[in-house]
Amino acid sequence: MILDSINGTDLTPVQKSRIELVNDHIKQLSSNIQRLDKLIDLMIEPYEDYISFLRQIPGVSRNSAITILSEIGVDMNQFTSTRRLTSWAGLTPSSNQSTGKKKSVRISRAGVYLKPCLVEVTHAAVKDKNHPYYANKFNKISKRRGKKCAFIAIARKILVGAYYMLLTGEIWNPADLAEVETPVEQRIKYVNQILNNY
Repeated sequence: MILDSINGTDLTPVQKSRIELVNDHIKQLSSNIQRLDKLIDLMIEPYEDYISFLRQIPGVSRNSAITILSEIGVDMNQFTSTRRLTSWAGLTPSSNQSTGKKKSVRISRAGVYLKPCLVEVTHAAVKDKNHPYYANKFNKISKRRGKKCAFIAIARKILVGAYYMLLTGEIWNPADLAEVETPVEQRIKYVNQILNNY
């Protein structure tokens, strides 16, 4: 496409030299990226089980699982509670009050690497057709608080889920999963069918 755009154009020797210089730079950057990818693969080799484990969470890809683990580690005992972890990640609303008036509930600027990663995971999770859990939660929150707050709230839920998974070794299975993914009418119908069978 680039060659087509310059077809029939007479390039000066200086322009040709500049194009060659840019091309060499691109090749060097591509080579460095490949070397860095190999180095990352070597570093994360002992944590492959944890990466696969976190990928059970809807929206979490291999790269995002690596980012999450590199930021919070695998030992959750270093965080005494989920509140400490979410606060450290910059996903906890502040409580700025004076004389009974709320001035701000903005999240902090902490978690400069983890927070964007979790928000990206959230965007994927709320679009996941196979697991509508986070999509349903997102829709409920966004109606009340708006989409920006909903994305942060879901990112916080994903981080809390990862915390408990790494702490307990249990698979991803939110306590209210059945309630969120199954409509109330369907649950009532299911219970009635069971009762009618007895």
